Amino acid sequence: MVNPRARRPFFALWGLLVVGLLGCQGERGRSPQDESIQVYFNQRQGRRVVYTEPYRQLKRPGDNLEEILIEGINSAQSTIDVAIQELNLPLVAEALAAQAAAGINIRVIVENNYHQPWAEPDSAEILELDERDQGKYQEFVALADENQDGFLDAAETAKYDAIAILERAEIPILDDTADGSKGSGLMHHKFMVVDGETVITGSANWTLSGIHGDFANPETRGNVNHLMRIQDAAIAQVFTAEFEEMWTGRKFGVQKLQGPPQTFTVGNSRVTVQFSPFSSSQAWENTSNGLIGSTLAQAQESISLALFVFSEQKIANILEKEAQEGTVIQALIDPSFAFREYSDGLDLLGVNLKEKCDPFNRPWASPIQTVGTPKLPQGDKFHHKFAVIDGKTVITGSHNWSASANNQNDETLLIIQNEAIAQQFQAEFDQFYTTAYLGIPPFIASKQKPMPADCTVAATDGPVNLNTASAAELETLSGIGPSLAQRIIEGRPYSGLTDLQRVSGIGEKKAADLAGKVTW
Repeated sequence: MVNPRARRPFFALWGLLVVGLLGCQGERGRSPQDESIQVYFNQRQGRRVVYTEPYRQLKRPGDNLEEILIEGINSAQSTIDVAIQELNLPLVAEALAAQAAAGINIRVIVENNYHQPWAEPDSAEILELDERDQGKYQEFVALADENQDGFLDAAETAKYDAIAILERAEIPILDDTADGSKGSGLMHHKFMVVDGETVITGSANWTLSGIHGDFANPETRGNVNHLMRIQDAAIAQVFTAEFEEMWTGRKFGVQKLQGPPQTFTVGNSRVTVQFSPFSSSQAWENTSNGLIGSTLAQAQESISLALFVFSEQKIANILEKEAQEGTVIQALIDPSFAFREYSDGLDLLGVNLKEKCDPFNRPWASPIQTVGTPKLPQGDKFHHKFAVIDGKTVITGSHNWSASANNQNDETLLIIQNEAIAQQFQAEFDQFYTTAYLGIPPFIASKQKPMPADCTVAATDGPVNLNTASAAELETLSGIGPSLAQRIIEGRPYSGLTDLQRVSGIGEKKAADLAGKVTW
């Protein structure tokens, strides 16, 4: 491991040198960038697409996403608004602090779980952290422990704790408890607006593991991610409006405006923007997942999916119809998610792992074998959330393909129609697909379950309407038998899930379980 003391002089020179030295070098190894929308991938393969990771001075293939962020920060003349789930990169924090000292107006929103500096927890609190957060703390110790004694003193923490750096610079930080709640599902945004003219966004959290790799494990290369820089005032205005709802309006989650998608011409591209979440009472077609579905349904030739999470049955149903009509579908899903019993990647493979009846589960009758998991260094995640349609259109953003993203989390969804940009995403997909593990692995084949003989499959055309569904349709819902279905019919009309709880036999938990499966 590189001695951390050797890192600090490099920190000071990094922002000055890397644009001229590494930025130009990388451009020779990638496709020409669009004038208005540039795309960067941290595990991009290509001749001369390399950078030196600043914290350990390791050579890495791919684009330096942290430097893209720092370039954006350093370009600011007046304002920087950041909405990022997690930020732990010291160089980014130092760049923001320097700009704040220069008079730039900076505001930062984070997810509430990542708001507290590491300097604040005492030993007892650290011991009480769950396994995931314990791992994050150990990563921070590996980064900040300059004298390698296994402990952190105040000076070490102050140098490397990104949130503490922002606080010392008196940069205001807000999180999703500002609305008086315990937090939204997740404040999952990953965007920055600079001077009301440029947006930098994508799938990457601003973390070591999200961009460069786990600090204590140099074999990791960072969760597979991308960033886009969109230079357009109209797009920036839309992102600023979303930011202001959270910052000024103190609204997160479903408290925010649940508006329709907005489409703009940006140079050679058509860009559609939609923010989540949407109330489960909204028609699915009018939500972000509905927009994903309607965009996929326009495919004529091919769909390539690169997904961290895929657990949205209606999208799987749309893909099945596309496959039946001859569209070639290829999918890569993060290995940690792909074979969970509720993964809709299993549907595409024709696999059922559920022992109990799930009327919304629909393994394909004609499965495909072009679904699998990418080959990654141990510890890295396949964190993309994108699709490429017909080599011309890209679906991307922070939005995972799940009901949680659709109905709970603060998210961004982008649809970009531009063949040159789509080809960059397709090249990223192809890079991982060529070495991927495809089809049903043996450990899953041995776990397959037949669909229960008495399982009535729900209709494919949307949620069950509480006010119009027949008793048989209501009985397709998990936990609703003939007697309860009849009581639901007798209790009509309903205006929401809370209203449904007045029916005997439906409490808060059962109503919550029906979220996303019913409408009214």
